[in-house]
Amino acid sequence: MKDTIGSRITQKRKELGFTQEELAEKVGVSAQAVSKWENDISCPDITLLPTLAKVLGTTIDELLTGSNDEVKYMPEGQRKPLDELVLYVNVLSAEGDKVKVTLPIPLVKVTLEVGFNIVPQMDDMGFMKGQDWNGLLNQVMDMVERGLIGKIVEIESAAGDTVEIVVK
Repeated sequence: MKDTIGSRITQKRKELGFTQEELAEKVGVSAQAVSKWENDISCPDITLLPTLAKVLGTTIDELLTGSNDEVKYMPEGQRKPLDELVLYVNVLSAEGDKVKVTLPIPLVKVTLEVGFNIVPQMDDMGFMKGQDWNGLLNQVMDMVERGLIGKIVEIESAAGDTVEIVVK
C-alpha cells in the first residue's frame, strides 16, 4: 500500500473502528467524500484538516506527510520494541553548518554504556560549546525506555545554533 494521505486516513479511521459513514458524519461531509479521500481520488479541503486530524486523533502534519514528531508517551502495549526505534540528532549552526546523525536505538544504548562519545565533537565545530551531549543522550534514553517518542529535545542557543533530538 502506498503511503498517501488517503491511506493514512484509512489507517487512522480503521484504528478507531469508524466506518466511512461515521467519519463523514463527525467531519461534516458525505461518505462519498471520505471514500474519494481514501482512494486518493480527491483530498480533503484544507479547511477540514484541523477537524479531520482531531477526529482521527492525529496531527495535520502526520495526515499530510506521515511524519509525527509530536512528543508522547506510548502505553506499554502500544510501544515499538527498542530495537525498531531510531534516534535522529539534527544540528544547525548559526553559520549554516549542518550535522545530521541517525542512529538505531540499540547502538545508542551500547555506545553510552561503554562511554563512547556518540555525538561528533560539537565543541570542535563550534556548536553550543560545553554541552554534556552524552549526559543529555543518557537522559533521552531513559525517557525512550519508558515509552517517550517524538521530538524529545529542541534547543536554540543565544548564538542561533539549534539542536533537535527526535526518536521514531
